Amino acid sequence: MEPEILFTRKERGGVAWAEITLNRPQKGNALTLPMLDHLESLLAGIRTDLTVRAVVLRGNGRFFCTGGDIEAWGSLTPAEMGRDWILRGIEIFDLIASLPQPVIAAIQGHALGGGLELALAADLRVGVRAAKFGTPEVTLGMIAGWTGVRRLAETIGVARARHLTLLGSFIPAGQALDWGLLTALAEDAAGLDAQLDQWLDRLLSNGPIAMSLTKGLLGTMHQDMRYAHASAAAQAAATEDCNEGVRAFAEKRKPVYTNR
Repeated sequence: MEPEILFTRKERGGVAWAEITLNRPQKGNALTLPMLDHLESLLAGIRTDLTVRAVVLRGNGRFFCTGGDIEAWGSLTPAEMGRDWILRGIEIFDLIASLPQPVIAAIQGHALGGGLELALAADLRVGVRAAKFGTPEVTLGMIAGWTGVRRLAETIGVARARHLTLLGSFIPAGQALDWGLLTALAEDAAGLDAQLDQWLDRLLSNGPIAMSLTKGLLGTMHQDMRYAHASAAAQAAATEDCNEGVRAFAEKRKPVYTNR
């Protein structure tokens, strides 16, 4: 039996990235607690691996992810729901969002409920035109509990977040792109892979420390970050990578970053 989450380390030009694939196509890649535990283990390794410069999230089959498996949470008591299911999911999604590496959600199929929340934890999202997006939890008397309400509002605005979370209806990929829910739209799987390759080419050639510092600043966008910006700029300027980037610019060549 294949594992429910697949992990692959890939390289291009001597630079590595990680690919995590949800592998429960028969269940719409719905998440379970053991899958969340597996994700936590993978993320811990990725976070400390300085050779990994980017992360790609995928799903097998016609769904990217349908969210939390109702068989896993449907019989929980309210206390268990909050303590063992919601808090656990938030913890894992926060680990994804706070990775120092850029994270891309490659959405080859529908992203619904917790699956959309998973995609929102990524920094960039590309989806195929046939995909649909929504938070149908209210149709089950539930809410989007894995920080989806907040992340939706931050990503597409409060009014559009109300549309998705209160109506519980789905929107097509074209509308998701217009709303800023998707960063790019692909016509099909081949187009999705082409867009993914284009982004990876870019991300793998950028300064990893600079990207990590930028992610940290974006993650605290609602705070007064004047001094943090100054500190982050000073930290970036002190790196060997920054010195190399400046030299390469002056010498009109491609920089070679070493993540130091």
